[in-house]
Amino acid sequence: MRSDEKDTAAPKGEGTATAHRLAAKQQEISVTEFFEKNKQILGFDSRSKSLLMGVKEAVDNSLDACEESGFLPDVIVRIDRLAEEDYKVYIEDNGPGIVHKMMPNVFGRLLYGSRFHALRQSRGQQGIGISATVMYGNITTGKPAHIRSRIEGEDEVAWQMDIVIDTKINRPVVTNDKAFTWDGKEHGTSVEYVTKGRYITGRQSIYEYLRNTAIVNPHARIEFRDPEGKVTVFERATEQMPPKSKEIKPHPEGMEIGDLLKYAHNTAQKTMKAFLKSDFSRITDRIATEILELSGVSPDAKPSGLDRDQSVRIIEAIAKVKIMAPPTDCLSPIGDTLIKKGLMHVLEGMRPEYYATPVTRPPKSVNGNPFTVEAGIVYGGEIPSEGQVTILRFANRVPLLYQQGACAVTKSIMEIDWRRYGLEQRGGKGIPFGPAIILVHVASTKVPFTSEGKEAVASYPELQAEISQALKLCARSLKSHLNKMERKQKTHAKFEIVQEILPDLAKKSAEMLGRPVPDLSRTITKIMNVVWIEPSSKRVDKRRREVSYEIYNYTAQERTLRLHMRLPRECVTLAMFKNPRFLDMNDEGKANWEVCGLAPSTSARVSFELEGELADTFDIDDVYVSGINPVHVMGAEALPGDWGIKGLEITETDESDLAEEEEEAAEAEDLGDE
Repeated sequence: MRSDEKDTAAPKGEGTATAHRLAAKQQEISVTEFFEKNKQILGFDSRSKSLLMGVKEAVDNSLDACEESGFLPDVIVRIDRLAEEDYKVYIEDNGPGIVHKMMPNVFGRLLYGSRFHALRQSRGQQGIGISATVMYGNITTGKPAHIRSRIEGEDEVAWQMDIVIDTKINRPVVTNDKAFTWDGKEHGTSVEYVTKGRYITGRQSIYEYLRNTAIVNPHARIEFRDPEGKVTVFERATEQMPPKSKEIKPHPEGMEIGDLLKYAHNTAQKTMKAFLKSDFSRITDRIATEILELSGVSPDAKPSGLDRDQSVRIIEAIAKVKIMAPPTDCLSPIGDTLIKKGLMHVLEGMRPEYYATPVTRPPKSVNGNPFTVEAGIVYGGEIPSEGQVTILRFANRVPLLYQQGACAVTKSIMEIDWRRYGLEQRGGKGIPFGPAIILVHVASTKVPFTSEGKEAVASYPELQAEISQALKLCARSLKSHLNKMERKQKTHAKFEIVQEILPDLAKKSAEMLGRPVPDLSRTITKIMNVVWIEPSSKRVDKRRREVSYEIYNYTAQERTLRLHMRLPRECVTLAMFKNPRFLDMNDEGKANWEVCGLAPSTSARVSFELEGELADTFDIDDVYVSGINPVHVMGAEALPGDWGIKGLEITETDESDLAEEEEEAAEAEDLGDE
């Protein structure tokens, strides 16, 4: 350093003193304290959203608890306005209850739960939701949450307590802990808390969340009383419980190095081979041997001694070995029938014209976690036709109301060319327009949410591809229906002209000429040249439905044909089997009828009765024909080849009639050109 330069270095010992001073300020913070200062991560980022999130977390827990114990859920939600932004929220269920000593931890301790390490489908997983709700109420109003619970058993008393969370140590502070008699309540839990919030109506409201919850949980009964005192009950649409999801072992596909080291150091197995076989799903003795040979790790090595380099080699070997996909009994999809039942039950007031056949895709895997995608489309009726279609997004049976644009579901919808399927879409991309509702449900052992608020599904390529496939299958069903309705309307207009105007002309001509009115049945038949199938349905009572198909032969030939339908097998009554036209029905509910020798200008009827809670899920327009050229049929489609039923052969007469029709059409086209 030159003598004329000023020495700007810190005095000796000052840097050391600063480091010690900073070190003295460093301290551990609890997870509760972290989320207290970062409430937006959990979804508590606005007053209206915070009120909804609290209800959502409590209802999700209630539904999970009821399903795990085998009880059909009965959930009560009440909201009372105490002041401009102060609300008292009450949620009650009929679940199995919570053991007394565990109540403080469940409601007063974040990251405490039973589902975080369980690899199976459930609504709640992190152990954050309901305790975060209690915490938010504590810090915004200073008031404790009041918890009541009673477990199943005649001699068990109910317990109640007030809970406040100590955010410094992530521990509950309990007061007023005492037993009481809960009259009329055999088992269940309730939580009551006061929170800051803002009650709103519309698409992101508590009402909308509960309504959507009822769609994908048709086995639940949900009662809701809003701050104005209005009570809405979403009645149970079915008593059929969803299949219970089973816990599975972790799958090695997509596993990280840290995961493998953690599993190896915590295993009870003594050798690496036994560890791979016992602690992971789909790894057999042969696969374990192959993995260890490729990685160069001894099968007899102790898992607790596994180091990082060995873990890297094992992970690389797993990627080279063909391993079966994870088992899928850890998932609990809603199913095609219950999706339709839920939609019909909740959207009944809109009187939709058509419910596209819902689709449940075969399970796939992403990052080692099994998932499945379900989709459905509702069209027409009183669904608003102006503006974009309504998108209903669900993950593990929970509605997603926020961050629609960031969700994989929305992105998949926007990438489909909906113009091919009968919906308006400007530019061939983006959310389509029209009177439709699109539903997508993603079920997984670990749904890849974009945040802890669980508001949108992350855009993994495998996931988006499955969503697109499910939507396209539903869209094809919608397109087929729209085409059928268009053809039917045109033919119906022709029918009205022929059946109304011609008889009037004949009557007036006969009066003018003083002659008897001629029989026009054969003339009308020759003009129409179609076999018309007219479906009708009548609800006898809440559980019974009469269905009939009138088949009119408006052709010049005698016709023989078969009708085919897929019925909800559990709703079929014995009377159907006595119908002389009935042929048979297989285990999938595919039923077949035969109409023989139907003379020109005559009609025949096929009718049956359905009984049960799923009777109304049968779509009377989903009828197919065989044994006749489908060109001659209006009101039914040709039997698909995947039904595995060999229909009657098309007769030579049908073929000649078809040739005549084509020739007449060509002549008409030539005349039009002239």
